[in-house]
Amino acid sequence: MKEYKTITEISGPLVFAEVDKPIGYDEMVEIETADGEIRRGQVLESEDGLVAIQVFEGTSGIDKNAFVRFQGETLKMKLTENLLGRVLSGSGEPIDGGPPIEPDERRDIVGAAINPYAREYPEEFIQTGVSAIDGMNTLVRGQKLPIFSGSGLPHNELALQIARQASVPEEEEEGGDGSEFAVIFGAMGITAEEANEFMDDFERTGALERSVVFMNLADDPAVERTVTPRMALTTAEYLAFDKDYHVLVILTDMTNYCEALREIGAAREEVPGRRGYPGYMYTDLAQLYERAGRIQGRDGSVTQIPILTMPGDDDTHPIPDLTGYITEGQIYVDRDLNSQGVQPPVNVLPSLSRLMDDGIGEGLTREDHADVSDQMYAAYAEGEDLRDLVNIVGREALSDRDNKYLDFADDFESDFVDQGFDTNRDIDETLDIGWDLLSTFPKEELNRIDEELIEKYYDDAAVEEEATAD
Repeated sequence: MKEYKTITEISGPLVFAEVDKPIGYDEMVEIETADGEIRRGQVLESEDGLVAIQVFEGTSGIDKNAFVRFQGETLKMKLTENLLGRVLSGSGEPIDGGPPIEPDERRDIVGAAINPYAREYPEEFIQTGVSAIDGMNTLVRGQKLPIFSGSGLPHNELALQIARQASVPEEEEEGGDGSEFAVIFGAMGITAEEANEFMDDFERTGALERSVVFMNLADDPAVERTVTPRMALTTAEYLAFDKDYHVLVILTDMTNYCEALREIGAAREEVPGRRGYPGYMYTDLAQLYERAGRIQGRDGSVTQIPILTMPGDDDTHPIPDLTGYITEGQIYVDRDLNSQGVQPPVNVLPSLSRLMDDGIGEGLTREDHADVSDQMYAAYAEGEDLRDLVNIVGREALSDRDNKYLDFADDFESDFVDQGFDTNRDIDETLDIGWDLLSTFPKEELNRIDEELIEKYYDDAAVEEEATAD
């Protein structure tokens, strides 16, 4: 352990110190203040004779007389299967009043993207119990599917619903693959009120038993925010690839994480990129998102749902823009649907799951899934276009066919999307609701569905009921 008393500058969350020996990048640091308090830090930059240290607990109270001790190792996460059911700080320390962590091993949190050659293509269904996701933007094991939201929208409620309800349906093959399901929940920069809501929900529903929760609050140092997702993902990789769990990682809010990057970049006096964010933010986000996936020969998987609030609801902002390039789709939480009381307010039209086609269909969900989804997309999109036309010419000027599509758009939002945050629908129930809606159309309008499926699932009673109502 190398010890110095050579602090030259303190800037925001950073401490700069002179050294006479080479110091490794990401090396852990202890800083002892004049009153004996110990702060943890990490080397952010190392040059000849000078290092920049990011301090996890903040730099308040540190002066140039403080001792700086370099540990000679990088930040590591204590790993054990007994982490399930525990609540940890953003830097991986227990905050639930439970016993200290007795690790089976300690692993570097930096990690790495999965080798493309070793990746197994994601094509297995994860059921979230949310119809707008399962039916229209299906989540697949090993996928990274972010939620794009805005300030004041109920993305946290949606995240909790997915954490409670997400499951791996039993394999059709006898015995399945023997893997269990776990949730890693990484909260970054949330308020104490939000943290209490999260914990109350986890404890009330029993979801905590199969979860590991990392909590970084808004008043915690920004530097800690940059290690929270890496702690969470290191834990997820251990449970998935060492203990054969199917792990769902929910990270909220990635906007707070990127703001921490910007704050640290400003303290380092870096040349800023778009809107003041670091030019390397794309690389930094990719290092996190690309840690999702499956590995050949391993039963477990890591699936990611990062959640971000788009500043000003602008999806061209650097954070959602770069996230969209890296990930395999997005789920949009819509402000207009939320104002109408739709729960969860997921707008399926701009939402997308690029791996959906590989994770649905016969043997994975149900043989009609793809056709039903395509037909509902087409019908809802036409209904949305007609809503704009109604504002100009009035509903009376439209044909009976157009009015059916307008009715479908309303019913789709009220019956299919709006299910509440406490309702858990399996995929069969979701598709049955889809057929009930589509059966209000004459069969000749269902031009995206195979005729055999129409004969099997089409509800003639729904057509008669619709005609009677008219």
